Parts: sequence; structure tokens; C-alpha cells
Amino acid sequence: MSEEERRILKLVIQGGDARCAAMEAIEAAREGKFARAAVLLEQSSRTLASAHSDQTDLLQEDLREGQGSVSLLMVHAQDHLMGAITVRDLAGEIVELYRRKEERAR
Repeated sequence: MSEEERRILKLVIQGGDARCAAMEAIEAAREGKFARAAVLLEQSSRTLASAHSDQTDLLQEDLREGQGSVSLLMVHAQDHLMGAITVRDLAGEIVELYRRKEERAR
């Protein structure tokens, strides 16, 4: 496995980790654990920020080297990241809905 493939696989892992943290945030909010949900959403956001930085580095290197080719692995990594971003964004909204529901119940 090449170094570039390892770096791309890291993006896949980061996307999975970010998505998992966002889903756990929803579960925590469902259980009324809003502080925990906030920590998990922040963890998801930090992981995605790191992935975005790694992704940018890969893209800039590709442009500098003039390769211009796209591997199936890179497409897969991009898909994981975009899915994780969507889940994280929706998780934030769902956590807020659970929080409001609990406030109204008081």
C-alpha cells in the first residue's frame, strides 16, 4: 500500500469516526444527556476539521504534481466525508429538537 493510499484511508477512518460521534450525540440527547451530546458533536466537528485539513493537503499535492487522476479510493473517502458532514449537521439539529422537547416537558 502506498503512502498516498494510507493517507486516503485515514480520511475514510476520520469520516467514520466523525459520523459515529454524531450518531452517539443523537443517542445521548434521546436519553436527556445534553452535555454529553454537546461533547460528542464537538468531537465530530474536530475530527471533520482534521479530515478537511488532510483532504486539502492531498488535493494541493495532487494539483502541484499535476497528476489530475482520481482513484476509486479517493472517491470513496470523499463520499465518507460528505456523509459524515451531513450526519453531523443533522445530529446538531436533532439534539436541539430533543433539548427543546425536554424543556417544554418541564
